[in-house]
Amino acid sequence: MKIIIAGAGEVGFHLAKLLSFESQDITLIDPNKECLHYADSHLDIRVIKGDATSISILKEARVQNTDMVIGVTASETTNITVCVLAKQLGAKRTIARISNSEFIENKEEVGFTRFGIDELISPEALAANEIELLLNQSAFSDTYEFEDGALTMVGTTLSEDAHFIGKTVREAAEVFPELHFMPIAIQRAGTQYTIIPRGDTTFKENDQVYFTTSKGGVEELYGLIGKEKEQIKKVMILGGSKIGYRTTCDLCDHKFRVKLIESDKDKAFDLADELPSALVINGDGRNVELLEEENISDMDAFIAVTGNSETNIMSCLVAKSKGVHKTIALVENMDYFQLSHSIGIDTLINKKLLAANNIFRFVRKGEVVAMTKLNNMNAELLEFIVQPSCEVASTAIRELDFPRSAIIAGVIRNGKGMIPLGDFFIQPGDRVVVCCLPKAIKKIEKLFL
Repeated sequence: MKIIIAGAGEVGFHLAKLLSFESQDITLIDPNKECLHYADSHLDIRVIKGDATSISILKEARVQNTDMVIGVTASETTNITVCVLAKQLGAKRTIARISNSEFIENKEEVGFTRFGIDELISPEALAANEIELLLNQSAFSDTYEFEDGALTMVGTTLSEDAHFIGKTVREAAEVFPELHFMPIAIQRAGTQYTIIPRGDTTFKENDQVYFTTSKGGVEELYGLIGKEKEQIKKVMILGGSKIGYRTTCDLCDHKFRVKLIESDKDKAFDLADELPSALVINGDGRNVELLEEENISDMDAFIAVTGNSETNIMSCLVAKSKGVHKTIALVENMDYFQLSHSIGIDTLINKKLLAANNIFRFVRKGEVVAMTKLNNMNAELLEFIVQPSCEVASTAIRELDFPRSAIIAGVIRNGKGMIPLGDFFIQPGDRVVVCCLPKAIKKIEKLFL
């Protein structure tokens, strides 16, 4: 695909990096010479210095022959303008990064597609949604829902209490035949290799494992992995950023008791006026005495979303040391993801990764409607709509020429999630969720074209 990315900031550079690895034809536009020089010297892409809202710059980038234009600058006004212009100049699809979540909530009413904007992406809204989902699935370090929970993906590290340690996938399925779950990816402790499990794959202690399960199956998985679902109601949030504000709003709407700590005095007063259901505290969240005064040890969860990754990590470690069960830290450095479990933080979230995941599904071939990358793993989860003409339609799973580095994680039919076995027939109109390693993606895409 020929793709133009406007904005060489964190989200734009990360997206260009991921797409260039897949040999996509990428053009990156930004007025900042230093950002472009770094991208040009580290990635196999074309760079253009200039304002992406300039028609001459867009024409220089050959926008008329472009499959996709993605506006991910720090200015939502710029992103919207770029997408409107690009569409008028011949771009096939446009995606704009925005910070005002009202745009997404009223997308249909306003009719952004009439202006030439096909999709709106808000990294802050995605992060807030991710946090709320993680709090609802307290024992898991990563989670993702397909079709409003018809299928759910959850990730966890297996403790010695997990009932199937030492058993193969096949043995576990025989011991627990009434449970509807499918292990889709495993990473052994101390390794960086992702395993797509087969029937003879053995579960080991400290494995990081991802499962898919149908509606209601998450509750069953708690017992299976030897953990109890903890009721999370009292939450402390560090940082009144856009993510902190949005998360506080969402949690208060769902009757969580929230304390929000913000170091800037004026901002704290503004937040207190805007968030009457939350207790807003003006103070430095790195101050252990302040955290103790605010009864951090009584909290069910601690969420650190300041603009400083190190502050977020350190404050989460303090919260863990005070007995808080669930900790979530916002980080910008992707390298920190490898450290999350070893240093004791439950979950790290990253805005640019969430945004890239959301945008990536538009790059995939076939009728891809959802996509996510598994944290810490070299694997993707893709949701395809089965067309009558594609190879998998009206075929039993065991008859498909499916690569060993991929697995069908679940099927949604008429809104109902199912965990399929080898004799399951895939029908046109089904939504099929596939977990696969990068080397299998092209073959998987061909099956669903």
